[in-house]
Order: sequence, then structure tokens, then C-alpha cells
Amino acid sequence: MKNKAIGWIGTGLMGNPMVKHLVKAGYKVNVYNRTKSKATDLIELGCAWYDSPAALTKASDIIVTIIGFPKDVEECYFGEQGILPAAKPGMLLIDMTTTRPSLARAIAVAAEKIGVDFVDAPVSGGQVGAINGNLSVMAGGKKEVFDAAVPIFEAFAKNIVYQGPVGAGQHTKMCNQIVIAGTLIGVCEGLIYGAKAGLNLDNLLASISKGAAGCWSLDVLAPKLVKKDYSPGFSIDNFVKDMGIALEEADAMRIALPGLALVRQLYISVQAMGKGSCGNQALYLALEKLSAMDKE
Repeated sequence: MKNKAIGWIGTGLMGNPMVKHLVKAGYKVNVYNRTKSKATDLIELGCAWYDSPAALTKASDIIVTIIGFPKDVEECYFGEQGILPAAKPGMLLIDMTTTRPSLARAIAVAAEKIGVDFVDAPVSGGQVGAINGNLSVMAGGKKEVFDAAVPIFEAFAKNIVYQGPVGAGQHTKMCNQIVIAGTLIGVCEGLIYGAKAGLNLDNLLASISKGAAGCWSLDVLAPKLVKKDYSPGFSIDNFVKDMGIALEEADAMRIALPGLALVRQLYISVQAMGKGSCGNQALYLALEKLSAMDKE
């Protein structure tokens, strides 16, 4: 793999540190991002910059994308200056964006027609996981194609699991987001209760994070909440997008996810406060408002 050029599209909160791990591991990486300034430090590290997904694709052997919303992914792959019109037979395409399973399958079908392999491989772990190189990768595609991509994933991930055919990675990520949504509302409600009861919240976390309530959200996001730190490791706008995809898929499968629907509505109320760019721990603000604690 290290004799092949990786073209990386998306150098934001997640993509930027992931590229740094690849460079550190000895890979040649070309980069493109809609906002070039977000790739400045990567260019300084030796990554080559290209002005469009098409130009990047022509100069690379493997393409990895981790961008924003499904419409962005669709444009990036199918657009006039996109990946697929410029792709060469034998290339490997990896989409690590959280997007619709149906879109992953559409990309795979189009890629196969031109002799190109595709894997959908969304990640979990947030910006902290990307920086520390211990992300969790959940991948869908042909098993032999996944196996070929594993050395790339190993540069920035510690947990890499093959889930099945194309789209299975995205379905797994939906399960991940459903669990996070349910867990995070519990974390926020626990802190609301603790604050109203007059507890020392640092002491509260020291107790409950080591018992049966222990989870990633308690370890990483709850300490931020105690400090009123709403900075993003993963933004509310992106999380609302993910929850929307999960609910659309649930409708198609005719299953009820009332907990997820409730949490998404609460997040939309936080967006209405103008806080969509905050980290998803800012769910606390909606619950604080419901209990009129924001006025105390």
C-alpha cells in the first residue's frame, strides 16, 4: 500500500488528524478540501494539494473521502469534477463519511461499471479518537477489497471490523449513532439532576463513571459539560443529519425508534438557539431550558 498515492478529500475536524497519521506512517497523501485553509498544515507536512476531486483522483491510486452531508458525497463522487468521471480501472475508493446506505450502494454500482472497487467505512470516536489514532472503523464491501484497505485503516484506527456487503458499514454507523443519542441524553439528564440537587459534579462523575453507568460519553463529554465547554469534537449539525438518516432507514424498515426521534427533536431545538456548530454535548442546553435552569 505504501507505494500507492492516497488522495484524501475532507480535511476537517476528523480528516485532518487522520491524514497526519497516514503521513507519519509513511504514506504519500494528496489532499483536497473545499476550504483550502483547513489543509494548510497538511501541505506544510508534504501533502500535495489539488484543486478538485477530479484532479486529485487523476493523481492518486486510492481515494478516501470523509466529508459532510449526503448531497456533498453525491456531488463529490458523481459531479462533473467528481471522483467517478476521473477514476481509472483498478482504483480503490473508500468513503468514510456517515451517509445513506443507499448512496453507498449507488456509488459501488457506478464504480463497478468502470472496474473500480468501493468500500463504505464510516468511523466512530470523534475528533479525540482521530487525534489519538484509536478510531473504530465499521466497513462494508467485498471482503477481499476490505482486506486490501485494512493497512490504511490501521494508521488511525484500533478497532476495524468487517460488517458485510456495501452499505453494511453505514447501517452499523446508524446503530452507533442511535446508541450515542440514547446514552447522551442520559448523561445530560444525570448532570441536570446532579446540578439541581447541589452535588459537586466533578465528584459525581468520579463515582458514576466507574460503575455500571460508565461509557465514552461520561468519560469524554461529561467533563466538558461540567466546564460549560460546548466546543465540537463532532457537531450538532452533523449529528442531526445522522439521526435523520437513521430515522429514514427505520421508516423504510417499518421499525419504531421513539427514543431517537425524541432526542433529534431536542437537538433541533438547540439548532434553533443558534448552537448547531457546537459539540453534541450541547444537548444539555435544551434540557437546561426545559427545567428553567438556564434562568437560575
